[in-house]
Amino acid sequence: MGRSPHKKIMERDSKEDFEIVDDALEKVGMIDFKERSFNTLSGGEQQRIILARALAQQTDCLVLDEPTNHLDIKHQLQLMSIVKGLNIEVIAAIHDLNIALMYCDKIYVLKDGKIIAYGTPSEVMTKELIKEVYEVDAIINKDENGKLVSISYNIYK
Repeated sequence: MGRSPHKKIMERDSKEDFEIVDDALEKVGMIDFKERSFNTLSGGEQQRIILARALAQQTDCLVLDEPTNHLDIKHQLQLMSIVKGLNIEVIAAIHDLNIALMYCDKIYVLKDGKIIAYGTPSEVMTKELIKEVYEVDAIINKDENGKLVSISYNIYK
């Protein structure tokens, strides 16, 4: 299905199409599942197949809605590393602030459907902003060079 945008009506898949699809499946670690029916896959496996379908389109920009949904931590990091390594424009809705911190170059923060902040993770991810948007107290963790490395939440306040 990922090759559909490149096809005329009733045009068959070419050898090149199959190679592009295999490459996309390889990139998301799903090449061994290529003969399986989509409905027999777990939610996380389905999510990776959906990404492979998007990659097979060979587009210059991806729009992803919660791409790490249904994935365990290993596959969340793997998928985001794949996406980051594509070197194309990616617009993604991400609710996990640590994933956004690790993989996003720029972040838009929305509240009630309005953009209230935009910038690099270090510009945007502040205790004050997190409190305003998510109504939780955050602990911003930085490395020895002052680079943000993670966000944790103080649930005891």
